[in-house]
Amino acid sequence: MVTRYLSVLSLKEVQDLLVSEFPPQVLTGNVPLERAAGRITSRPIFSRFSVPEIHLSAMDGIAVASRDTVAASEQHPVVLENAVRVNTGNIVPPGYDAVIMIEDTWQEGEKYAIRKSAAPWQHIRPAGEDLAESEMVLPSGHRIRSHEIGALATYGITLPEVISVRIGLVPTGSELVPPGTRPAPGQVVESNTLMASAMLEEAGARCTRYPFVKDDPSLIRAAVTRAAEENDIVIVSAGSSAGTHDYTADVIAELGTVLVHGIAIKPGKPAIVGRIGNKPVFGLPGYPLSALTVLREILLPFLSAYGLSVPAPETIRATLTSEIAKEIGQDEFVQCTLGSIGARWVVSPQSKGAGVQMSAVRSNAYIRVPFNSEGFEEGEAVDAVLTVPRRTAENSLLLTGSHDPVIDYLTDMLARRHVPLLSTNVGSLGGLLALKKDECHAAPTHLLAPDGSYNTVFIKKYLPKTEIDLLCVAERQQGIVSREGLHFSDLPGRQFINRQKGSGTRILLDYELERQGISSSALPGYEREATTHIAVALAVKSGEADAGMCVYSAARSLGLPFVPVATERYELAIRHEHRDDQRVDAMIKTIQSKDFRAVLAVLGGYDSKETGTIRTVS
Repeated sequence: MVTRYLSVLSLKEVQDLLVSEFPPQVLTGNVPLERAAGRITSRPIFSRFSVPEIHLSAMDGIAVASRDTVAASEQHPVVLENAVRVNTGNIVPPGYDAVIMIEDTWQEGEKYAIRKSAAPWQHIRPAGEDLAESEMVLPSGHRIRSHEIGALATYGITLPEVISVRIGLVPTGSELVPPGTRPAPGQVVESNTLMASAMLEEAGARCTRYPFVKDDPSLIRAAVTRAAEENDIVIVSAGSSAGTHDYTADVIAELGTVLVHGIAIKPGKPAIVGRIGNKPVFGLPGYPLSALTVLREILLPFLSAYGLSVPAPETIRATLTSEIAKEIGQDEFVQCTLGSIGARWVVSPQSKGAGVQMSAVRSNAYIRVPFNSEGFEEGEAVDAVLTVPRRTAENSLLLTGSHDPVIDYLTDMLARRHVPLLSTNVGSLGGLLALKKDECHAAPTHLLAPDGSYNTVFIKKYLPKTEIDLLCVAERQQGIVSREGLHFSDLPGRQFINRQKGSGTRILLDYELERQGISSSALPGYEREATTHIAVALAVKSGEADAGMCVYSAARSLGLPFVPVATERYELAIRHEHRDDQRVDAMIKTIQSKDFRAVLAVLGGYDSKETGTIRTVS
């Protein structure tokens, strides 16, 4: 049994090994035309017949022999002895080489008179005008686009030959449940093979997802054997690490050869590369971001050896907003949010957790930290690899600071204006520091000063020479969320879940603790931090904590009791110099809209009297 990693190879060594172990080959097959969109042509496709196959009229009019019209003029009309009435698309009879529009003629008895001569082949679609028989329709290596399906049908192609790489996806794990199922404790929704199938089919492969296989070596062996018989490449999802229920490497070793077990990448280290017969077999790690990294950095480049289309992603040179540290000896891939502030690009790292799928959902780029690098420093210029079209990144609006559930709804409303909103939750103080460095478009903030005011004191302190506009989102209720309806005075001795240092909620909590003479040490769990209001409410609902402080809308969304403590002003701090930015203007107009006020009313816990008002701090 394989119980540990083999010698861990670098990403470059694994990519080179794949080339040497599996020489490039092109596998082909014919597919029905209706399923050909997105597939890659394996050879040139030629028209089976001419279009049109015979001369056709391009107008409603009369077919004539152009030589009979030479003498026609305004002064000397010509009555044609030989003309035939035709409509658009009709065959032009032999002996005629021009069509005159019906509105340029008039009838004299059963004949037609004209006042202008006709040029040879005017208003005629000659045979083969669109395409002649045996002409090439598409070259080899071409991704068939959806609108080209109609053209292929027109030219007689019903079974185009395409590159046909069959990939079998085997999901393993006794804990797996299908999508659409709410997992019980200890269960996991199987998502990795769905993601893999979508990514690989986008490149032109044909994927088959097999039924879930429980953590039983004999069952896994049977499933992998079947997949290897029916496909050109096999991918086994999960079971690639070194746990007591990780059997993938053992099964591959029994059926063939394990070439690699452990790749010096993060996330994705437990990945496996093997061979069964002459077919490559890959073991994907179970964590979603690990699986994503292996698919993107290893599987997709490998598919190019089969002739599939794997375009190189675009990179943008951007300024890093916070440090990325790592150890030498591995390539690390960090999900990021990328946007343009003024004339420069900035990029902010997201969570590194391999199981945090939302890091990839919320990101629009990633950074590769090379094998021999110890990381990047804050402010350093780095290459950000886009995962969205460049235009989408250019339109992105960056928010950094305090979290509130209404930001999700603002994101949705701005998406309808084609402005992607990317939010990074670092607390109010973290947002103001990002705004100070001009690394975001707006910083959500709700910082309570000792004099009872909100935000202005801190802006004057941290951005003393910068003109800042404060856009009011709403005044909102902050309070204690619990399962029992606890009040602030009930907190001592209760398990607590806190917000991160520098957040407005943490500052409010400390203010109230001091005001009521309660020591923070009286709150077990005071040091445990959550980055969102929803995370606080969820910890309470799950029983991990007895109480926490959050906004009313978060407690209400999870059906938990809420006892108000304070009403605070939640605002977006914006550099005045960026007010003319179209993205910022779209955000301001959205918040000032009736629709946004309606959202606040539905969520509850917000007072919208000041919503949309702007005050300037200078």
